[in-house]
Amino acid sequence: MKKKSDDSISNKVYEYRVLARLSQKELAEKVGVSKQTIFVMEKGNYVPTLLLAYRIADFFNVDVNEIFTYEKGNDTNEHN
Repeated sequence: MKKKSDDSISNKVYEYRVLARLSQKELAEKVGVSKQTIFVMEKGNYVPTLLLAYRIADFFNVDVNEIFTYEKGNDTNEHN
């Protein structure tokens, strides 16, 4: 049996970036990633590494939980 989870991570990167009046490229340069990484993260199509999440939170001088939220889904068992 394989366990499947619907857990996810949502983020407020877009909101923080816009309030700071930064472009995606500027934020990307500040935290050491590509503009594309910021773009897909803001769209919810990419979950950052823990290290990147902390870099972003540190850049905005907030706790990581202010920007990133863990959302627990329903665990289901999958039969192989």
